Amino acid sequence: MTDKDLHPSSTHPPLPPTQEDEQFARLRLLRSRRVGASTFKRLLTEHGTAQNALAALPEVARAAGLSDYSICPEGVVQAELNAAHAAGARLLVQGQPPYPELLNDLPDAPPFLWAIGDPRLLTRPMLSIVGARNASSLGLRMARRLAEDLAQAGFVIVSGLARGIDTAAHDAALKDGTIAVQAGGVDVIYPTENAALTAQIGEHGLRLSEQPMGLRPMARHFPSRNRIISGLSRATLVVEAAARSGSLITARDALDQGREVLAVPGHPLDARAAGCNMLVRDGAVLVRSAADVLDVLSELDSPGPAGRPPADKTCAAPVPPARPPRPSRSLRQVAKLHAQILSRLGPAPVAEDQLIRDLQVPSTEVTPALVDLELEGEIERQPGGLLSRIG
Repeated sequence: MTDKDLHPSSTHPPLPPTQEDEQFARLRLLRSRRVGASTFKRLLTEHGTAQNALAALPEVARAAGLSDYSICPEGVVQAELNAAHAAGARLLVQGQPPYPELLNDLPDAPPFLWAIGDPRLLTRPMLSIVGARNASSLGLRMARRLAEDLAQAGFVIVSGLARGIDTAAHDAALKDGTIAVQAGGVDVIYPTENAALTAQIGEHGLRLSEQPMGLRPMARHFPSRNRIISGLSRATLVVEAAARSGSLITARDALDQGREVLAVPGHPLDARAAGCNMLVRDGAVLVRSAADVLDVLSELDSPGPAGRPPADKTCAAPVPPARPPRPSRSLRQVAKLHAQILSRLGPAPVAEDQLIRDLQVPSTEVTPALVDLELEGEIERQPGGLLSRIG
């Protein structure tokens, strides 16, 4: 038998790729160097299929100044799929059930999520709870009580499986429903002291990650993880957070995503409460108990301009007395003002009064925003009333 017999020539066009081939190619595209969620979606839009995008990627990289670019090898993706099979992980694909619906609202929604556990939890209403790793005893008690009460009311509790508040929230909600969004691979235990809890969530809850299997988490992975925590839920509750913390990053992500932000206040002299107190001051909902949270969630569940249907009424709870009016400056307005200030500052010092004139915003609003940014390490105050941006 000749090579011609083994590989007969044909005038027929090649068969289109199967769904499995396209999914493999998409994962390969996403795992290629410098291809994040936004670039991934742009390439698919421009080239139609992942295989076409992969073929074009080296030229795209050369145009961006990368002359030695190579796409992710097939063997790397196959090894990831093998590792997922060994760990019992399932690949959730954006646009296909049971990929979480609310994540579709994110412009940088992860195209894929690895999942270990029960994906049916993604169809239930979710609430994110985050907070300090070095939480106080009182903060841990509050987190446990809130998570337990809200889980019993029908909400799946979402958090990041970190030490402190995250651990307390997961543990309290475990029997009723909890989701852990991991910064590393979904099969990687981090921190190691949460090994037993990680296994329990895999058995009775759900673990999610957008990262490759086996990836050890690094500092840069946590901010991207935080956007998924807030994106899964219509509201994020912060229990203890310092003025500069990952929990405040999650709160800002929630704000940018159009989600509600809630916070448990603390003593003004406790640094672990500084972030929560700032959030409350700037318009976040003050939380004293689960009833305050359920009050907010019941409002969000009502049909509104977005046309979302009401959530399962089993999640309803007695409505507490109406909350007092919120401060005139909303959290969204404060975030916008922070961005405006930072855009006008650089390494060269600028006089504070000149900055206020340029912003055309009352000094009574600019001054507290400057204090916030100074505490967060974003700006530096210099002699003579001068301000400069750090970094």
